Amino acid sequence: MYDTDKRKLVSALCHGAIFFTSLVFPVLIPIAILLVSEDPAVKDNAKEAINFQLNVLLYGAIIAFMAATIILLPLAWILGPLLFIFHWVLPVFAILDVLGNPEKPYRYPFIFRLL
Repeated sequence: MYDTDKRKLVSALCHGAIFFTSLVFPVLIPIAILLVSEDPAVKDNAKEAINFQLNVLLYGAIIAFMAATIILLPLAWILGPLLFIFHWVLPVFAILDVLGNPEKPYRYPFIFRLL
């Protein structure tokens, strides 16, 4: 049996890492937790957080490319704010979910899962 409070804290840290660090480092916190933790729910949350953060970086790069292309600039003006909302709101939902239900890992919608 795993410690529920520790599971909640570490899982929330995986999803909340995106708020604490800059461009490259948010991925490092869940990677470190994935490598160190033995709790299967925490490992699943770490994998999901890594996937989410990589998706945010990928979507940001695509939108930046679109913004650099004059023809696609109007589309970038629409998608940029959507990415901003996606980036800030979904981790809050993830944190609230893992605090309320620590036994089940949170699954982000609208992402590609590499891990």
